[in-house]
Amino acid sequence: MFAKFLQTNYSKAPNSGPTVISPSHGGAQGNGKPPPHTPKRNLGPILHDHDGESNFSNHRGNLPRLDFPSFDGSDVLTWEEDCDFYFEVFQTPEVYKTRMATSHFTGDASEWYRGFKMDNPHPPWLILVEEVKSIFLKGISGNPLEDFRKVIQSGKVEEYIKNFEKVKSRLMSSTSVRGVAFYLMAFLSGLKEELNHTVQMCEPTNLNQAYKLARQAELSLHGQDRRNKLPTKPAWNTPTAKFIRSPDNLERKHFHSFPSPPKLLAAPPDSNKASFENMRKLGLCYWCGEKYHQGHKCQKKKIHLMEASELEEMEQVPDTEEDSLQFQELEATSYEQADIFMCAPQGMPGSQTLKFKGFVQQISILALIDSGSTHSFIHPSIVHLNTIPIVPSPPMIVKTASGSKLLSELKCQTLTFTLQNHNFEGEFRVLEVQGYDVILGMDWIASVGPVCIDCVKGTVQLRQGDREISLQVQGEIEEVKLCQGEVCLSTKQKKDSDVIFAQLFVTQSNPNQKTVTLADQLIHLHPQIQTVVTAYSTVFADPSSLPPVRPTDHQIPLKNEAVPVNIRPYRFSHFQKLEIEKIVEELLSQGYIRASTSPFASPILLVKKKDQSWCLCVDYRKLNDMTIKNKFSIPIIDDLLDELHGARYFSKIDLKSGYHQIRMFENDISKTAFRTHMGHYEFTVMQFGLTNALATFQALMNNIFQPHLRKFILVFFDDILVYSKTMDEHIQHLSIALQLLKDNQLFAKFSKCELGTEKVEYLGHIITAEGVSTDPCKVEAMTTWPTPHTIKQLKGFLGLTGYYRKFVRNYGMISKPLTDLLKKDAFKWSEEAQLAFQTLKSAMATAPVLALPDFNKPFIIETDASQNGIGVVLMQGKQPLAFFSKGLSSKNQGLSTYEKELLALVSAVTKWKHYLMGGTFIIRTDHISLKHLLEQRVNTAMQHKSLSKLLGLHYIIIEYKRGASNLVADALSRRKGNEDPTYTSNDLYIVSEITPQWVTDLLSSYNGDEWISGLQQKLQEGSNATHHLTSHQGILRYKGRLCVGNANQWRAKLFHEFHSSNLGGHSGSLVTYKRMKALFYWPGMKEYIMEHIRKLGIA
Repeated sequence: MFAKFLQTNYSKAPNSGPTVISPSHGGAQGNGKPPPHTPKRNLGPILHDHDGESNFSNHRGNLPRLDFPSFDGSDVLTWEEDCDFYFEVFQTPEVYKTRMATSHFTGDASEWYRGFKMDNPHPPWLILVEEVKSIFLKGISGNPLEDFRKVIQSGKVEEYIKNFEKVKSRLMSSTSVRGVAFYLMAFLSGLKEELNHTVQMCEPTNLNQAYKLARQAELSLHGQDRRNKLPTKPAWNTPTAKFIRSPDNLERKHFHSFPSPPKLLAAPPDSNKASFENMRKLGLCYWCGEKYHQGHKCQKKKIHLMEASELEEMEQVPDTEEDSLQFQELEATSYEQADIFMCAPQGMPGSQTLKFKGFVQQISILALIDSGSTHSFIHPSIVHLNTIPIVPSPPMIVKTASGSKLLSELKCQTLTFTLQNHNFEGEFRVLEVQGYDVILGMDWIASVGPVCIDCVKGTVQLRQGDREISLQVQGEIEEVKLCQGEVCLSTKQKKDSDVIFAQLFVTQSNPNQKTVTLADQLIHLHPQIQTVVTAYSTVFADPSSLPPVRPTDHQIPLKNEAVPVNIRPYRFSHFQKLEIEKIVEELLSQGYIRASTSPFASPILLVKKKDQSWCLCVDYRKLNDMTIKNKFSIPIIDDLLDELHGARYFSKIDLKSGYHQIRMFENDISKTAFRTHMGHYEFTVMQFGLTNALATFQALMNNIFQPHLRKFILVFFDDILVYSKTMDEHIQHLSIALQLLKDNQLFAKFSKCELGTEKVEYLGHIITAEGVSTDPCKVEAMTTWPTPHTIKQLKGFLGLTGYYRKFVRNYGMISKPLTDLLKKDAFKWSEEAQLAFQTLKSAMATAPVLALPDFNKPFIIETDASQNGIGVVLMQGKQPLAFFSKGLSSKNQGLSTYEKELLALVSAVTKWKHYLMGGTFIIRTDHISLKHLLEQRVNTAMQHKSLSKLLGLHYIIIEYKRGASNLVADALSRRKGNEDPTYTSNDLYIVSEITPQWVTDLLSSYNGDEWISGLQQKLQEGSNATHHLTSHQGILRYKGRLCVGNANQWRAKLFHEFHSSNLGGHSGSLVTYKRMKALFYWPGMKEYIMEHIRKLGIA
């Protein structure tokens, strides 16, 4: 930087005469002139205003001549630092600083200051700096530590080093952070992943070494061909490999709080640094001494033993494409970022980490103190086990030292935990870290500091208030967990030695586990159900051959202009390729795929299932675009649920890999072709992702179960529901269903079936004889949904809650602030949106059980409307069947009360017309005018439109129900989100009454008026003179006219309305008097009116 360079050059030549130094070039010109682009200003004229000018000028005369740094609006921090250094060198008085700086403003800065000085002609230097920062400091926060954390490599190494040094300098000047290890770790964490591993293997001890290694690694990376990259890990399966004991760190037995990565490759025997440098210059191989070139294969290559005193997990399988897209989307928004040390997310519970056993609410935990983690974290399993309250928080991207990224969207604001009988508190982000339950990062360490670590004794000294606490580091943990991808790490430790021989091999997840048979799974079933399942055990077996050819085999009709799809395959990691090979071999053995020579070729994807296994999916998007869509009708879930009234016993049958139980039409097999690194294949069975696959599957199910649909069988794709009123009927119905599956060679997965139960989960609903309710798992997902930050996240939340909208009494009203955000350019999260978001969560958590409709009984609809929305409920007896509500648009909010109530009635009939046709139904409204709707003479366009929608409904009964008793619909039309759906006699109801403003003004005119007080007193005494005087709710009337007092200006307001306004038209005194006399009365009204008209100069 300019200041640092100036210090260096000035100290070298203090008496060498005038030297001009440019802040942008950082050096001196040989001819003693400034660079042509730097304005050379004469500072003389601005230094003659105060008494100290001679001292200042004399001091400047003894120093080299320097150019004052100019400022054009860019690089504010550098400009500020250069100015401060200039002022320090020349001991500039405070009064000169602002004028000197602003005289060197150019470009945008000059334009800004021209307007700024109009209101601030002579601002102090510090005020000027703050104003400049607020205008021109873009992309940089006021917190140096926050800016330092955000510095990562996005381009070349040189650019990253430059940015890192700039932000590091700011941080060092504003804080006391001076540790070399801190900055070194931060620099390595910010490097790109491909450079990070290479530089860390060389174990740099300071930043200069790290800079040099990073530059060399970048040059080496660019100089290699992509397909011939050197491996970042040693090849453990080399046949001629010899194990050589590494000479470094074999006798190291002390405890270290910051473990460095294990050395995978040691130096060749009898070599030193000089020998390495000499061989590098000559371009020779370190091992065999032959000329090194790209693709060189060393004949004496050796594999060194990886030394470590603990087991190390294998590297995690890389994230799926969906996860990568999610992180890209999050990184596009400026969310908070955090760093976490390598041992925390990778889960390395060895002796070199600060680990401690503790408790969280009686649950045992393993905690790690990690100074490399900026925040503290807790595993989700601990949160769920202890039912710890968590709150949504802005998403945080947690970047590990290895370059991988994790996402945290929830946090525990205050959590108490125990470590070795000492209680602590902290705030934790919820994150799936491996190996530990709790990570205690720098935010927690700062709260218990200063911290003293004794590496020899393995103790950590903390301070909690005035009390010092000593924690003993936990010893070895005898626990081995299976790694992801079924990779197990087996160890064999040699006695009297700290060398561990390690071998990686593939094994079963649990090889000693007993195979569970079908008979073992039948124990919990009803005895009669066991008999049926045993008789049809072949239905629950694995398919042994391809499905039979059927008329409904899947076809792919293409558009006329379609051409073969040919898309290059996606790239996968080494571990994913192993999974692909495994899946392809399995599909080949089952006959589901075969080798292909088709001109079609779609790429594949690997997607993780809930059980952590992988599923191979083909990206058929391009093929689907060219396919003619099938218009086959898909069942409506509500229609299916309506058939279940009266049923008590249920069985749900889930088909095994349902799509694979349908063949592809022979002529269309070639269109399903996909390409992998192993070869070109095509499906002989229907595959997931094809656009018409759902229609094909539903058509097959309908054909098989057609005689029994809506009688005792419901089918929604591969979910089959058998329902009955008695157990004897259910045994018979279940036998019929299984027999049909057996006859059509369809197979079910027994582990996903629920047989002969009185409570079943079907299509996201819990079904019993009492009715239908929401699925608790889905409710939990909704109540723990984090606050949306994008339209996509908001659509996901509304989509999930909208599926259950009929269970929520005022869903439309509650969700209106959220649905308004989906409009174009309208997404801006506000307090109103947050309130609606939380209210909707609460409403979902308290959703009632809805009764199932009985079509032999009449239906009842209760309606109501308010200023902002309408609410209706469908009932039978006193049991609700469904709720419906919606907010009113700004146009409909201007309708009259009658029109709003009519709109609610028509909306309800339109919504549930399929329930009402063909039978008698009752509509209950709290608007008495609608009681005679069917008998009234139709006059308005809205009445015409409304009655036309009631045609065909011949048995309509409209009843009037007072609003106080119309509880459900009245609540639906008003936005209250948390009432309990059960109404008891202990409920409290509030009646609101609207008082017009003129009544309030009239009553206030009575205050202190002697004439009014006299009238009120006569009324109380019952005087005979009051036979023309009446009083109602405090309002006095004389012969039916309102008595107006003189306590306020209401008489003058009345005169203005009846004379001077457009209504009055400046009529004469007699006309004005007659108009006012018909409505109002006070003594001397006529004289009052004539006097005011005379003042206005009107005859």
